[in-house]
Amino acid sequence: MMAAPTVSFDASNVGVWGEPDTFEVTRERLVQYAEATNDPIAAHLSGERAAPVFAVVPAFMSIMQVAFTVAPPEVAMRVVHGEQDFRIHRPIRPGDVISTRAKPIGYAGAPNGTSAAFLLECRDADGELVNEQYMTAFFRGVDVGETVGELAPPHKFDESLRAQDPVAVVTQHVDDDQTYRYSPASGDPMPIHLDEDVARAAGLPGIIAHGLCTQAFTSWAVLTGLDVDSTRLTRHAVRFAKPVLPGQDITTSIWAAGPGQYAFETTVGDTVVVKDGLAEISEES
Repeated sequence: MMAAPTVSFDASNVGVWGEPDTFEVTRERLVQYAEATNDPIAAHLSGERAAPVFAVVPAFMSIMQVAFTVAPPEVAMRVVHGEQDFRIHRPIRPGDVISTRAKPIGYAGAPNGTSAAFLLECRDADGELVNEQYMTAFFRGVDVGETVGELAPPHKFDESLRAQDPVAVVTQHVDDDQTYRYSPASGDPMPIHLDEDVARAAGLPGIIAHGLCTQAFTSWAVLTGLDVDSTRLTRHAVRFAKPVLPGQDITTSIWAAGPGQYAFETTVGDTVVVKDGLAEISEES
């Protein structure tokens, strides 16, 4: 087995906020995002309010700003999106001016790779918190040999839930052109989602769907499967397990996990592609 590269992460930047970035939300962008994720929910398709995972769009530049403040640039090709956890205080709406700042909160090395966690805060023009996001990056085959700070809060699937039937099962189709529509809608230009040669050079079977596009699919699977309004979704967290390819069908199974809590898992055939899914739903107002 090839030895993991010896690298050091910069602990001095843990806990340091990046500069805020501002994003003006338009109805047209909300509609574009809903269409790019095949979202069937009328309030999202009309641009009345954002689909839940749209929250990453105003935050994208802030993520890019701090992503390599702890990790050295030479490990950039080893990074994958490990987990994403949205804590939603209110939906994003057209006309909002969202200011986002981000900071690394910690990292932990392990023999198979190093996890680095980041916290993002999105606030409106009045300074009110709209959402918080925990993003975990995983650097494959890089063991920094230490733990600094803290990782994102857990949302691990309770295996005992498998003894009961899911409360909903939703199957969705990922279109052949999904990544080409999602890229401009989200502002994510990563070439592994758009260029076959680049994707294969990175060791992938070909173009893969954006992880956050898959998460957006799971969010509306939960909302439609449970028949709840998206304004009631207060948390949506996932761990990305395997890539999803354009043209595949994905199936999300949802279990009741406690008052207002639902655990979910997404598969392609027998392969788990999204694991440790957790959705929290508030009571109807």
